[in-house]
This record gives sequence, structure tokens and C-alpha cells, in this order.
Amino acid sequence: MESILDITQTLIQISATIAVIAVAISVIILLYRAILGPTNPDRAVALDIIGINLMALAGLIAVLLVTTRFNDVVLLIGILLFIGTVALAKFLEKGVIIERDMD
Repeated sequence: MESILDITQTLIQISATIAVIAVAISVIILLYRAILGPTNPDRAVALDIIGINLMALAGLIAVLLVTTRFNDVVLLIGILLFIGTVALAKFLEKGVIIERDMD
């Protein structure tokens, strides 16, 4: 029975390591898109996906370290991503984030 657990643990370690490498490559490609994107919405989408990849990296690191301490980090990144995406979309649409009426 212990050999099955050892094989499973090794398989999880290898899979998580491969996933971390794949996400890191994805972040590098997305940085290229964020810097040299043809339009501002393309850059915004690239930045949003980079944040999602950061959430994935935090989850994968939690799996590799066999801990649940990174769950709060994943939630915090998700909340900040949502707020940032809404603010960036509003800025791209209207040109301002906070509208002030000078009446």
C-alpha cells in the first residue's frame, strides 16, 4: 500500500512541476503581448491573464508544498484582479475611472 502512495506522490510532484514550467512560459509570452500588444484592450486582456496565471502559480506552489496557506493568497489575487479589470475597462471605455460632477 505504501508503494502506491509513493508512486502517487511522485506523480503529483512531477505533474505540478511540469504545470509550473508551463505557466511560467505562458507568463513570458503574455508579457510580450502586454508590452507590444497592438491595441490597449489586447494589453488589458494580457495583464488580466497574467494575474490568472499568478493565481495558478500560487495554487501549484500550495500543491508542491502540501499546504493550504496559499488559498488566501489565491482569493486575494482574484479579488484584486476583479477590481483592476473593472477599473481598467471603465478607463478604456470612458477615459476616467472616477467621475466627478462639478455642479
